[in-house]
Amino acid sequence: MSRTIHPFHAADISALAKLITRELEKAPEKPGHVQMLNILSRSVGYRNFQHFRASSTAQSRLLTLAPQVQNVDFRLVEAVLRCFDDAGVLLRWPSKTSHQRLSLWRLWAGFPAECDLLESAVNAQLKALNGFGDHVLLRREMVNNRLLSRSTDCRLYRRVEQRPPPEALALLARVKAPR
Repeated sequence: MSRTIHPFHAADISALAKLITRELEKAPEKPGHVQMLNILSRSVGYRNFQHFRASSTAQSRLLTLAPQVQNVDFRLVEAVLRCFDDAGVLLRWPSKTSHQRLSLWRLWAGFPAECDLLESAVNAQLKALNGFGDHVLLRREMVNNRLLSRSTDCRLYRRVEQRPPPEALALLARVKAPR
């Protein structure tokens, strides 16, 4: 039986050694193979080895992503990608909150940077980027998630400039760029 190789990367080897030492001190006896895999996976931010393996497998399916992106939950990215069509339009509002937040980054990328927009312009942009017809929900969620800011009279909106999280960068690399 052939083995699937899953690349392992730790950004800080010192932190990795400390976490492994702590995990080994907690163990009542010498850990077995599966326990060691779980310890290594937890030390780089995954819940367990199964989570690490699933993310690694999803990453291999998403070959066009930039190889320098690290510590990305590619299962999450892959699940959110199913909510978009080939043109980058959000076809349905995801049911999970983590998927909703990630999908909003695609909409965020469609707004111009450092530019005040009237509510009508924001609505037009959101209507163009969603296929399920609820631009008001999207506008409200973007404000609630601090991706858009609005004036006190709710007439002017502005994209909040910030660096997207790694999962959002991976999603933006796969979804067609905004027009």
